[in-house]
Amino acid sequence: MTEEILKVEHLNKFYGNWQALHDINFSLKKGEVLTLLGPSGSGKSTLLRTLNGLEDYEDGKIYFHGKEINPSPKQWQALRQKIGMVFQSYDLFPNLTVMENILLAPVKVQKRNEDEVRKEAQKLLGQVELADYADAYPRELSGGQKQRIAIVRALAMHPEIMLFDEVTASLDPEMVRGVLEIIQRLSDNEHMTMIIVTHEMNFAAKIADEVLFLEDGKIVEDTPGKEFFAHPQTKRAQEFLDSMDF
Repeated sequence: MTEEILKVEHLNKFYGNWQALHDINFSLKKGEVLTLLGPSGSGKSTLLRTLNGLEDYEDGKIYFHGKEINPSPKQWQALRQKIGMVFQSYDLFPNLTVMENILLAPVKVQKRNEDEVRKEAQKLLGQVELADYADAYPRELSGGQKQRIAIVRALAMHPEIMLFDEVTASLDPEMVRGVLEIIQRLSDNEHMTMIIVTHEMNFAAKIADEVLFLEDGKIVEDTPGKEFFAHPQTKRAQEFLDSMDF
């Protein structure tokens, strides 16, 4: 039986009097790819950020390997080493080279041997076809290259789960494919456990083991990936797919 790595129970999130997430419940098994779909403003990115401690939540429980997370800054700091996240905005340090960006957290936070991390980083850069850019600065890179570096930086931490938040949203169409291919390889070859927010429906249809369809901060549908795209259970999900020309 596949190990359950993450579980969310009755999660609620407020911004003042406005409720952004309503009674969210789901689980994630090791090696599974969960895709969060829904219209803009449905709570997908907010949910993703609560799973990495970047957003507080008012009530509910999150379990990691069966142990309830105590949502304190200290515990989240430790968990972020195991729950990696890549944003659409790259968030690379502009004053550091590509290699320095990658080395920073594994060496300074995880206290790993710099030479070993450097060798691993160079190998990862080769896998994303950026081996020659180790000494480049972010300003010298295209958007697609920056996003691939952001993925390598997250992978260098050896996370157990990867969270991807609309990582192709700010890219030119011709750059999107390369980034999506890397994520696809992580699923196919590395069996990486992932939660993905995306508007790329064809990609989602290929990679999703499970789909959570959200609207107004609520889970409208929780369906296996192939079933969701072939026969969504709700009229609202079908309308969404139709609007995306899927």
